[in-house]
Amino acid sequence: MKILDRYLIKTLLKYSISVMVILVGIFAFFKFIEEVGDIGRASYTLVDALAYIGLLVPSITYMLSSLIILLGVILGLGYLASNSELIIMRGAGISVTEITKITLKISVAFTAIMIIFGEFVVPISSNYAEQYRAQALGQRVVTSNQQGFWIKDNHYFIHVDQNIDGKVFNNVTLIKLKNAGELDSVVFSQKADFDGQLIKLKRSDVYQIDTSEKIAVLDKQILQKYTTEVAFDQGLIQSLKKEPKSLSTWQLFKQVSFLSNNGLSAGAHEVELYSRLMKPFTLIAMIILSIPFVFGSLRDATLGRKIFMGVVISLFFELSSRIGGMLSLRFDLNHLLSASLPTAAVMVLAILMLYRTATR
Repeated sequence: MKILDRYLIKTLLKYSISVMVILVGIFAFFKFIEEVGDIGRASYTLVDALAYIGLLVPSITYMLSSLIILLGVILGLGYLASNSELIIMRGAGISVTEITKITLKISVAFTAIMIIFGEFVVPISSNYAEQYRAQALGQRVVTSNQQGFWIKDNHYFIHVDQNIDGKVFNNVTLIKLKNAGELDSVVFSQKADFDGQLIKLKRSDVYQIDTSEKIAVLDKQILQKYTTEVAFDQGLIQSLKKEPKSLSTWQLFKQVSFLSNNGLSAGAHEVELYSRLMKPFTLIAMIILSIPFVFGSLRDATLGRKIFMGVVISLFFELSSRIGGMLSLRFDLNHLLSASLPTAAVMVLAILMLYRTATR
């Protein structure tokens, strides 16, 4: 690695970490202010509130990751510009394109780390934080005993009145359809076990429906055991009560696939999935777009202007992404196109501006 590369990496990482500490600290402080009102309820103490906020820090960091990286790059390059170091680099024959490549390498590496962090650490810490807070407040932990749900699986409509840990179901009804969409049978059991592949109903009432005659005939049977194979698993069951943004990317993908294969609406999950997949490309586009502004004002690069520019750019993209997702849901547009089109348009604009700056 060249000396220049190490110097740029050191500078950009220093400012990115500084921005992360400041922003995460501010958001954690305001979150703590929200918790102050609950201190004293049940056994919820100041220590519990601080522990809860500490467990939420990974989630806050991941939520702000794009803004952290963008501001870190802008402030880092702004520092080099204010000290005329970028002018010296260009005078030494180092092009804007080369500096941009080094900046993007650092940003992509940082983004990859944050994605891994968000996929594997954040869901665990967030779930544990909510359980910890609920127990301290004397509330029922929702994740251990969910309410009922409806779900469609191939030829079955399945209703569970009570879901316990995704493994034991109470008051289960299986409504089976024929290939032609006609009702075939209805199975009811007060209790069932689920191992991730099979639903094993205990003593079951089976109502076989014969529609071949003019009047439908019901044939009731009582079986000590009734087993059926399903396409979903415990992970999907546990995610039914969660908002799409609280799921990991893999959970989102599995849920979108399951809902689509069963002809169910997956719009909200698709919007979240595609926007999350486009997030790294959006960040790259924002960084490329911000670099010409830095190089375009090497002699007048005030820190306040760069902070303001970074915040405006970040908020603009965040707002456009949210609006695009809502519009695609409202007017039933292509969710992938709605998520990728703004990023593609800005990427083209950013490359054109960077080319113009590099050829001056």
